[in-house]
Amino acid sequence: MNTQKKASPWAWIPSLYFAQGLPYVAVMTISVIMYKRLGISNTDIALYTSWLYLPWVIKPFWSPFIDLLKTKRWWVVTMQMLVGAGLAGIAFTIPAPHFFQITLAIFWLVAFSSATHDIAADGFYMLALDTHDQAMYVGIRSTFYRIATIAGQGLLVILAGLLESNTGLTPLSIEVKAGPQYAHEITLPSTDYVSDGRNDKMHFVASPAVLEIGTMANPAHVDSITAWVKQQNIANGFASPGTISATQSSTAAQEKRLNRFESFIKETFGESRKQSRHQLTGNIGVVKVCLSQQPEPGEKVILNTAHKAGDPSIFLSQGDRIEFTADNWDKPAYIAIQADPKLKESSSASFESTSGNITLAWSITFFVLAGFFIAICLYHKYILPKPASDRAVCEATASNIFKEFFATFTSFFRKKQVAIAILFMLLYRLPEAQLVKLITPFLLDPKELGGLGLTTGQVGLVYGTIGILGLTIGGIIGGIVAAKGGLKKWLWPMAWSISLTCATFVYLSYYQPDNLLIINLCVFIEQFGYGFGFTAYMLYLIYFSDGEHKTAHYAICTAFMALGMMLPGMAAGWLQELIGYKHFFYWVMICCIATIAVCAFIKISPDYGLRASSKKGGEIETK
Repeated sequence: MNTQKKASPWAWIPSLYFAQGLPYVAVMTISVIMYKRLGISNTDIALYTSWLYLPWVIKPFWSPFIDLLKTKRWWVVTMQMLVGAGLAGIAFTIPAPHFFQITLAIFWLVAFSSATHDIAADGFYMLALDTHDQAMYVGIRSTFYRIATIAGQGLLVILAGLLESNTGLTPLSIEVKAGPQYAHEITLPSTDYVSDGRNDKMHFVASPAVLEIGTMANPAHVDSITAWVKQQNIANGFASPGTISATQSSTAAQEKRLNRFESFIKETFGESRKQSRHQLTGNIGVVKVCLSQQPEPGEKVILNTAHKAGDPSIFLSQGDRIEFTADNWDKPAYIAIQADPKLKESSSASFESTSGNITLAWSITFFVLAGFFIAICLYHKYILPKPASDRAVCEATASNIFKEFFATFTSFFRKKQVAIAILFMLLYRLPEAQLVKLITPFLLDPKELGGLGLTTGQVGLVYGTIGILGLTIGGIIGGIVAAKGGLKKWLWPMAWSISLTCATFVYLSYYQPDNLLIINLCVFIEQFGYGFGFTAYMLYLIYFSDGEHKTAHYAICTAFMALGMMLPGMAAGWLQELIGYKHFFYWVMICCIATIAVCAFIKISPDYGLRASSKKGGEIETK
């Protein structure tokens, strides 16, 4: 008997997929936050970190090597060690003079190692589990991947923030209250330097201590205040000149002329809605910040401000990063805080400004992350099973590696029903690929533009909490029922689930309800349906990849999966702007025909996903 089977899948699947999600978040999200805190410009952050996604896009091109060389288990453990080493390298080089270039290069290595780890982990999952357990745990692996993204964006950033707060001057707290009872007029603070008269250690002085913002706003006045704050901070050397604002670029985009094809679509299929001008501008308040003492020559005291608690509908508009030096310390800096234009009730929020050793804080954060990966590597080296089927496809010699490499791609496109399979990968999620891009804008846009007019905080609850809960529960239940009845039995219920639940957004766009309970319920149903229906999609990718080169073939399948989400999503916003939300959601429902149609042509073994002892006739012995 193989003693390796004593290791429960629960002992390694959650940790394996948690480890798969964490480096992706570190590369794609945490890097952006870190560079922002370290003073890199938005232009450079957007340009260079966007390229870090490339390894996940092109990973199918080197996936055959994972099949040809070594075992999947070896690749998983080795890549985790390399990711840990790379994260430690980032931690070491953050304090270096040219840290941006060096850390970017290491992030590239981490990205390639992480993408390779994804290939190996997915391949190992297919080798270490039988088809029944693959179906059973497909929702669990997705759940722990999502938990990794939440932990990465939440806990690690919180850790960095705590380290920043405890390594510098006393943090500055800014309390903000917003509501219709407060004055709507905006009062600018003076441009005079103000000190509180204390001569003790260096500290910050803020006025007012409590900022009150009315919920009514004159858009032109708000824009002028925003421009004034930005100009003052730049003139006094607290901030660098920025680029065109999001509001300006959005306005420019709206005013572009439509070509003939776009005009035809808009006139033929667009909503007949009264065009009332909506000013998407919330009221604003300004806080003046001064430093009590002069820094040493060459020393920088950097004040970073972020939302700490309360309603996220009250947000930071200007002054998130301010640099005090020996030359500008006796001048006031300004922080602008704005309220969501749809906020009509009384609300409050608190912001915290910290001036800690940001370099040290982020170095420690990445050391912690590196330590976790080295620990998880050692854990998986011990706990991962050693399935007999996990072996190199061929003997690694110079003469046969490239031959097998091209044979891997050739064998994929020679599989039975390959054309239908590719259509399934591209079209099964066609409705959701378009819907997912417009859910948040639809929830945020005002009712006169066809949306629901929710505030930022409400959207965080509806989509960021209730939606994720529905998605996770749907995925877990999908895995359980597929393991009990098999993929073939549950394919049609899952296809209808991922299709029909889109109708909730037709309902929301038609009635535009104010009741948050109804909105939450509709979003939960749609996301539950997507999570439940997505199980069939993932299982089919595993089913179609089965064979000699299953690891490489699964990576190719995921490339088509990404393409199926990317292409429709690119056109979704353009189409919605032409025809409006209501007709856009009608179009999404029409696209459900494609989902149902591709399901009618694919062929799946009735036994796939079932436990061996329960397969037809009980002919296959349980091992």
